[in-house]
Amino acid sequence: MEEQNIWENRMDTLSQFDYVVMDNFLSFEVLSNLKSYFSQKENQDKLDKAAIGATGDSKVINEIRGDYTYWLDKSRDEQDLWLFEVLDEVKSMINRFCFLSLSDYEFHLALYPEGSFYKKHLDQFKGRNNRMISMIIYLNENWHNGDGGELKIYPEGKEENIIAPLENRCILFRSDVLYHEVLPTNKPRKSVTGWMLYQPSPLITVSP
Repeated sequence: MEEQNIWENRMDTLSQFDYVVMDNFLSFEVLSNLKSYFSQKENQDKLDKAAIGATGDSKVINEIRGDYTYWLDKSRDEQDLWLFEVLDEVKSMINRFCFLSLSDYEFHLALYPEGSFYKKHLDQFKGRNNRMISMIIYLNENWHNGDGGELKIYPEGKEENIIAPLENRCILFRSDVLYHEVLPTNKPRKSVTGWMLYQPSPLITVSP
């Protein structure tokens, strides 16, 4: 019952402000598993330079974004990655308390090397508007002021806000209205990033 109340309060905040910040989001076991999985893919050189645009019309534009990504596939990665149970729960809670009809999600590992950034943008595309809720979970151990890589958000009609990418901090925000950017990094910045969707769709190559 207590957990349900926590989720209800989170979703009330999301509905009111278009975003919610949740600290200590993952259990120790799931967080450790996710960090190990990220390191494994990084060591295997599996992260690719991220592009902008939907599949078939994407371009690498270094002046806009500088991150590297590895797209997660439930059928391929579920055995080694415990995160999918958490994502299923988040989707269920959003549907329950925000009265949405989310049916799927798409997520990737994201690495911003030192000196990289992602300029102000919205998580939507022409001809494709099924991204409803953006989600980020940060994996940055011992992040300090001055390390950079903060998420700067621009709530509609409200004051801008800067959110530090602290380890095990999760952010949910509305994909269709909340403009945001990743500020320049002064050391590598890691996260798992993705979107809750109305309908399944092919993998694409854009992230917040």
